[in-house]
Parts: sequence; C-alpha cells; structure tokens
Amino acid sequence: MLKLTLPAALAMITIAVAAPAQMQGPILTGQAAYTDWNQQKPGVRHKITVADLPEPKPDEAVNNGPHLVPKPKDAWPIAPPGFKVTLYAGGDFTPTAASSSINNQAPSVPAAPSTFREPRLMRTAPNGDIFLADSHGDKVFVLRGVGPDGKAQKVSTFATGLNLPFGIAFYPAADPKWVYVGNTDSVVRFPYKSGDLVASGPAEKIVPELPGFAQLRGGGHWTRDIVFTGDNKMLVSVGSASNVDDADTHPREFHRADVLEYTPEGQFLEVYATGIRNCVGEAINPVTHELWCSTNERDNLGNHLVPDYVTSVPEGSFYGWPWYYMGGHRDPRLQDPCAAGTGPNQQLAAPLTEAQAKDCKRENIAAKVRTPDVIVQPHMASLQMLFYPRGCAIVGSSGLGSNPPPSPKNLCFPDAYDGGAFAAEHGSWNRANRAGYEVIYIPMKNGHATGEYDDFLTGFVTADGQVWGRPVGVTIGNDGSLYVTDDGSRSVWRVQYTGK
Repeated sequence: MLKLTLPAALAMITIAVAAPAQMQGPILTGQAAYTDWNQQKPGVRHKITVADLPEPKPDEAVNNGPHLVPKPKDAWPIAPPGFKVTLYAGGDFTPTAASSSINNQAPSVPAAPSTFREPRLMRTAPNGDIFLADSHGDKVFVLRGVGPDGKAQKVSTFATGLNLPFGIAFYPAADPKWVYVGNTDSVVRFPYKSGDLVASGPAEKIVPELPGFAQLRGGGHWTRDIVFTGDNKMLVSVGSASNVDDADTHPREFHRADVLEYTPEGQFLEVYATGIRNCVGEAINPVTHELWCSTNERDNLGNHLVPDYVTSVPEGSFYGWPWYYMGGHRDPRLQDPCAAGTGPNQQLAAPLTEAQAKDCKRENIAAKVRTPDVIVQPHMASLQMLFYPRGCAIVGSSGLGSNPPPSPKNLCFPDAYDGGAFAAEHGSWNRANRAGYEVIYIPMKNGHATGEYDDFLTGFVTADGQVWGRPVGVTIGNDGSLYVTDDGSRSVWRVQYTGK
C-alpha cells in the first residue's frame, strides 16, 4: 500500500497542508487508494472502482473500534489552504472510559456537563438558522449567528422528549410551516414559522411506527433521515437490523435496508429503493433532482470489503444487500434470495411466513444490482451528506430552490466546489488500520459524480493513532461556510473560505 507522510502541519491550528480542488494533488487509484488515517490529508484524491475490490477474506475481520481521548491542546481539524477552521459550538466535553467502544459492544453516550450529548445531523433553515439533532440527548437545538469570537450567538433548545432524533427536514421548502424530525421509530413534526427558536406546539406523530433500534455494534442502525422530493414525497431511510440477515428468513428485516416513501401527512406509499444496508444521510441533488444516499455497507468480509458508498438512488433501484454487493458480487455467506421474497419483489406487502421461506425456490437477481456512483473506502462509516449550493446560494433541506446568496460573498467556497458533495466519515472499527475520521469532498460535473473523492477535513486522529473527533453532520450556513458536527469531542466546527 502506498505510504504518504503527514506533514508537520497535522498538529497546527491554522491550515496549510494540501491543494484545494481547483489545484488538485495526487490521485490515488487501485490498491494505493486504500489509505489509512495517517495517509489522509486535504487534497489527496481517491478513485476506487469495482475492479479494485479484493476477494472476501473473513479472517481479516477485526474489532478495532476507537478509544476516544480528549482533544490534545495542539490538535485541530485540518482543511485545504485558503480555509480556516474555528470552533462554532460545544467542544466542552472530556471523554471517559465509558465513551469508548469495547469488546464489540455498542459504545455508551454518557451524560456529561457539556453543551451537547451527541451532536449529529444538521440542517439549515431557509432563514439561516442551523437545526441540530442531539440524538442521545433526545433534543433538537437551533444555532444562530456568528459572534466576533466565531461562536454561535444563540444556542436554543427547539424540542425535547424525542427518541434518538436524527433526520430533520423543513416543509414546504421555500416557506416552511413544519419541522419534521426522524426519531428511531417514528416521524414527528412540529409547527414552525421562520425564526422560531422553540417549537410553538407539541410534536405530531405522523408516521407512528418505523422499524426502530436494533442490536448491532454501535447501536443498530437507528438513524432515520428525511428529505422531501420536488413532487412533495417524503423519503425516510431505514437501515438494516443486522450485518447480513435477509428479510425472507428474518422478518425483523422487513422494510429495513430500504428507503420508504410517504406523503407529507405520513401515509405510506411504497418502498422507494431497496438493498441499501444503511442509508444514513439523504440529499436531493439540486441539478438532477435525484435522491442520493451516504451509505454504510456490511462488515466482516475483510479489511477492504465491503466499501461504503455515496450514490444516486433512482426510484425502484436495488443495491444488493444482503445477497450481493457492488454490482452483483455474491456475498459468500448467503444463497440467492427466495423467488417470492423481498429481493425480487420490492413492493411485497408483508414478509414471507416461515413456511414460505423454508426450502423456497431461489432466484439469482445479481444482474439487477446497481453499482454505486462513488465508492469510498471500506468501513469509513459514511454518515450525513449534502451538495454545496451552486453559485453559493443556500439550498433548503429538500435540496430544492434557493435563497439570496449569503453575505459576505467572499466566504463562499471557490467555484470548483459548486454543485459538489460533502460527506462525513465517522471512522472505521472493522479494519486493522483505521480509516475515515474525516469529511470528504465529491466532485461533480453537471450534477453527476466523476467517481472520485477528496480528503477535505482531517486531523481528528493524533499522530500516534488516538481518536479525539468523529465527524457526523454537515450543513452549509447562510454565509457559505461548511459546518461539521463531531460527536467525539461534542463540537460543531465552522469551515470558512478566506483565500489566505
């Protein structure tokens, strides 16, 4: 594997390490694209294709979860030259032994005297307020403004009493009357008018039941994201309850590893797309108006299998889980799906009975498996994603429409970033050498991915391999800056372009 040496700037607070997208550095392909945390630095570009996938090697599987450490005094997120990173909110948490993932158990999220308990997904309201899901805190916060010190001028609790909230969406997009929140087992909405810092009414449970918390490492794919399409359909992502159980013989997987479609009032319409093990982050591409997913794939097939991915998700598409991966590669642990089951029959109204699943006729549907647009490294745990608005106009949570350009204009990212995507990579556990713990940038041409991605925001791992930060959420403020949540140090970071 190619080895790249991190510059001494790794420990510097101000940022000067690599070329931005318009002055691109090395492009890593083939096996060289599988870098470790200590080879990730802003400006390095990766391109992984299905031809680069190794054979399954289950004996490589490890439990190498991070042990969170307090942020060292000289550690700071690192962005490309011309960008400045500041602490916008939080950052007042000191990890304890209970914060770590040990012996393949779900990490606890201890209550502590910190601003946030678990800052995760963020979405920007049309007026510029940033809504933040504090998932294990069971709250949604609103962050407003930027003070002279670079910090949020206002941090307000919008709603409490939620159940592992994650997804946030505003509807209708241009002039929202509702804030939708994806709990782990339901979708609720709150009445809203522009500028509200506190919900003006109680939660209305419009989707009363979703497949909820499962029993996987890290908590069981409990996140539920929400976006609205241009024709006013609500798309809700639901991750699998397992690593590789199929819905034919495990009914608890029914309507999981899917994107589900509802009306804004919560009426179920159809299964929008299937075989997506865990679409954690959803976004609507503002050029093509297609749904995109930032996806966690399966574990325990080797250090370099199976890659996570960020991809367009057309209606009716199938991405293979659990029987296949990456364009029809067979998972060696499974047979083909039952011919009468959920694999060949996306809109099946109910799971197969035990009798129907026993000794069922099998059907090979590998040819139906769609290859993702952008393959990222395996086990990086790709979470929230977004598209950087073209022309630096703010795009609402639905990805549709825009507001006036932010002010001051010079905070907008360079034109090379227009229309591209950002995704937060929470970091690996099922890999011998850590990968992820960064934010990546995905270049686009006319709304379509090139298949490459760049390391954009790194520095969350110390020189000796200790993890202090884990990116989760990304959003764009009305000043054109990128905001990033990090549930390791319980921070919100602001990345602004200064040109210096």
